Amino acid sequence: MLFAQGAWAHCEVPCGIYDDAARIALMREHITTVEKSMHMVEELSGAESMNYNQIVRWVNNKETHADEIQHIVSQYFMTQRVKPVASDDSGYGTFVEKVTVLHQLLIEAMKSKQTLDHDHIDAMRNLVDRFEKLYFVKK
Repeated sequence: MLFAQGAWAHCEVPCGIYDDAARIALMREHITTVEKSMHMVEELSGAESMNYNQIVRWVNNKETHADEIQHIVSQYFMTQRVKPVASDDSGYGTFVEKVTVLHQLLIEAMKSKQTLDHDHIDAMRNLVDRFEKLYFVKK
């Protein structure tokens, strides 16, 4: 039996259809959604009459969008787009830096699921900016 992925997903066939800039933009959108979810959990948790249903929904939303960031990083960039470079190649340092930044992004996304600390939002935005500069370097 075959299962179709949603339109937002990218296949691992590989189909050869890539839109790296769109994936960067999508990560930024997910980060903003995680941030909004954090704000809503904080706001609802401080309300005089707590609406636990809405709190749970915003927590789930935060988790889902952090998962999407991790999915784009691991399933799109790390496994399909950032190609391994031999350690004696001149581009090895840049390769290591890209992988390191992506790994840090995975960790920050994980931490954003564990807490409401907005420092993780800032860190993710900075890491996406760093990765974008490394990835789209003019040759």
